[in-house]
Formats: sequence, structure tokens, C-alpha cells
Amino acid sequence: MPEPRWDRLWTDVHLATMTDPSLGIVRNAAIAASDGRIAWVGPAADLPGPPDHLAAEVIHCAGAWLTPGFIDCHTHIVFGGDRTADFRRRLHGESYAEIARAGGGIMSTVRATRAASNEELTAGAAARATELSAWGVTTIEVKSGYGLDLDNEIRMLEVAAGLARHVPADISPTLLAAHTIPAGYTRRRADYVRLVVDEIIPAALKQGHATAIDVFCEDIAFTPDESRAILEAGIEAGLHGRLHADQLTDQGGGALAAAVGARSADHLEYLSEGGVHAMAEAEVYAVLLPGAAYTLGADRRPPVDTLRRAGVTMALATDANPGSSPITNVGMILNLGCILFGLTPEEALAGFTAAAARVLGQERDRGTLEPGLRADLALWRVDDLAELCYRMGASPLESLVKDGLPAT
Repeated sequence: MPEPRWDRLWTDVHLATMTDPSLGIVRNAAIAASDGRIAWVGPAADLPGPPDHLAAEVIHCAGAWLTPGFIDCHTHIVFGGDRTADFRRRLHGESYAEIARAGGGIMSTVRATRAASNEELTAGAAARATELSAWGVTTIEVKSGYGLDLDNEIRMLEVAAGLARHVPADISPTLLAAHTIPAGYTRRRADYVRLVVDEIIPAALKQGHATAIDVFCEDIAFTPDESRAILEAGIEAGLHGRLHADQLTDQGGGALAAAVGARSADHLEYLSEGGVHAMAEAEVYAVLLPGAAYTLGADRRPPVDTLRRAGVTMALATDANPGSSPITNVGMILNLGCILFGLTPEEALAGFTAAAARVLGQERDRGTLEPGLRADLALWRVDDLAELCYRMGASPLESLVKDGLPAT
């Protein structure tokens, strides 16, 4: 018998290749992997020979569904402490902005993160990443932003990059040194912007972990002009641009993201119609974060219908963080994306795969099931993929494959 041409072959499986708006469904299919990459995809009837002759290992999936590994393209999972106190204060009637201005919110996490050791930060983040993996996530974007000084921002990026040693996932670190104005700079904001531009961005580039630059553009954080200066510096240095935009107020964030050439604008509850059209023209992706809207009890929703009509690609992410979205259950986010924001199941699932890959600039490497792309696969024991959006409970993930190998 000739040598098998593939390392592994999954058969008796239904595929959601994510290559078109209807999820690129291929029923009664097969998919093969070699050297960590997808080698063949198609109907099982089109296989060029008996499965046992084609692959060193054949996995019979008994009619399960297989998708690309999920991509969580917006998280803040490296942090110290928790924000239970903020949660209680919100339930007693204080707003997110009021808590932040009183020293809670992001700054309370900054204090806890600065006080934590690298080992403590790694242990907490690895536990959260493991919870994401249980929902089929094989790529995780991880932001800094709870250091807010040179040493601690660089330390957070180091911890984030090191998570790949603890979970079966690739990590895409993002520099978010412009998360909020830190204590000591409230009366000299321009000095902190210069610190980010002149010292923190160059240090992150020298370190080599960060792939993107992000800014929280909001009335409790950075002004549009400050955000522009930081984004332009990061993008000019070769980082992908990201922007926390128009979450709590209309700051023109969507239009700003378009003007500077950012890849995405994230949150967008207060995005204007003009911002939508600017994003569409500049091909800026929208990252929707329903976990934060749910947790904060937001009374506004992103303009999903307008984004859809304008042809803006919509990704979906957990925004997993200690304050406004303490959620690592992807099923809950899929459900909230549909129920709270009005996405279809197809849009929600594409939002965690093909669309999320575009946000990270990785669409030629992952996010769809196509020959040559990374063999990151999630096998689901469901009858209909919409079940992943329908029920918020235990994960129906049957198995996870990272780079063509079973994830452990």
C-alpha cells in the first residue's frame, strides 16, 4: 500500500467552512491535515481513495459538526484582583463612569495588577484562557492596559505572550497603554500621551510581542485628538490599529478609526450613521461586544442594521475583563450577540471565525476551512450549528485540534 499522503483525516462530518455568508456548509464531508495545515476539504464522496489509504490516522466523527477554531479577537484576560466591588456599586445605582471617576473601575484593576507577580498574573490569565478553549477558541487576542506605565505595560505583554505555553491557543498581544489616564497624570494628560508615544510604543516594538495598538477613546478616557496621536504613532510603527470607540458616548470614534487607517472599531453602541459610512468606505471592521452592554445594563445597542446595510464586516468577541464583561463563556456571547444585538446565528458564528481573523490580520492563516490554512478545528456535538447560539450552558465541544494535533 502506498504511503499515506496526509497525517490525519476527519470523515463522516459536516463542515462549516465559513467561506460565505451561509457559513459555507458542506454536509457528509471530510477534511485532512498535514504538517499543521489543512490539506484537503470537500464532500467525503470526492475523496481520492479509501480513507484508510489516504491518512496515517482517520477520525470518524459520527455526523458531528466541525468549524474552524474560534478566534476571540478582543480580550483583557491578564489582570490582577477582581471588580466585585464595582459590580455591587452598579447594582446600588452608580454608573460605570461615576465609579471610574471615584477611583474604581480600570484604576482599581491597575493597582491590583501592578501589585501582582508575573506568576500570579499568568495563573489567572491561563485559567481564563482555558475556559475560552473549552468553547473551541484556538486564537486569543490579549490586551495590556492595566499597567499604565512603561515597566508594567511591557510586563503585561510578556505575560500575555507566555500564555501560549499554558493553553492550546495562539496569542495575539495588543498594546493598550492608552486605557485610561493614570493617577499622577490627570492634570498633565499631554505628558502621558507623550510617554505612550515616545517611550512605551518603542519599548513594546523592541520587545516584539505586540501586534496591535489600541486606545480607549471616551469622555472618561482619551479624547479623539489624544487617541489620534497615539494610534497614528503605533500604526506608523507597523502595528495594527484598534480603537475602543463610541461605547458610552458618541466621540466620533468610528470615523476616527477610519481616518487613521485602523483595522477595527470596537463596542460602537453610540456609533453615528456617518461613522458607519466612514468605516464602510475605509474597510474598518466592527467588533461587537455584547458582554459589556449586558453587564453594564447599556440602554443603547450598536447600529447592527445600518452596519449590515453598509457592508461593514462584524466580528464578535467576549471582551473578557474584570469589570464590564467578566465572561469567558463564548456560548453566552453568541447568544447575546443574537438576542441583544440582533445578529443572525450565521453572523454570530462568522464573527468568531472568519471576521475575527480579518480583525487580527490573520485571514490568510486561519478563520476558514480552506487548503493551506492552519488546521485549527473545533468539533461540536450538535444537530444544528445554531445550537451554539441558542443555548447558554455547558459547551458542546467534543474535541479541539490545534495545528493539526489533538489539543491537550
